[in-house]
Amino acid sequence: MADGPGNPQSSESLLFLTDEQLRKGIEAMFFAYRGFTADPDRILGELGYGRAHHRAVHFIHRSPGTTVNNLLSILGVTKQSLNRVLRTLIEDGLVESRVGRQDRRERHLHLTEAGTRLEQRLSDAQRDRMRAAFRHAGPEAVIGFRTVLEAMMDPELRHHYTALKEGS
Repeated sequence: MADGPGNPQSSESLLFLTDEQLRKGIEAMFFAYRGFTADPDRILGELGYGRAHHRAVHFIHRSPGTTVNNLLSILGVTKQSLNRVLRTLIEDGLVESRVGRQDRRERHLHLTEAGTRLEQRLSDAQRDRMRAAFRHAGPEAVIGFRTVLEAMMDPELRHHYTALKEGS
């Protein structure tokens, strides 16, 4: 029986994955990621932005008021790289950086109205693609997909994911 969305393998056979089955999964992830990022990449390209801008906008939207240090921790980028991205987003009026009330050294990040509109466009494109894929695959596959993704997360980063998941 061929593997694919129309012909799922039995759960028992998945307990003993071959290197070939794992290779297919890895390649599927590579190509799925290209599809998942294609629509936002086109939108970002029109504005002269890249994926780093998208990730920053996404997580600032998910956690309004997040600190620069928290965003550094979530994104796993260098301070210099994040500062370059944030400087552009702030100069272009998409993000506001506010001084912390309790610790004036902290900078709290918020999307502006324009930033919120951009985030909506980017997320709508990804939600549309994901919604279509989830509908095609069915509810059990959606649960399985999420389970696989969560199992692949580095343990030290799982707390960020859990915090976002619990915050929604």
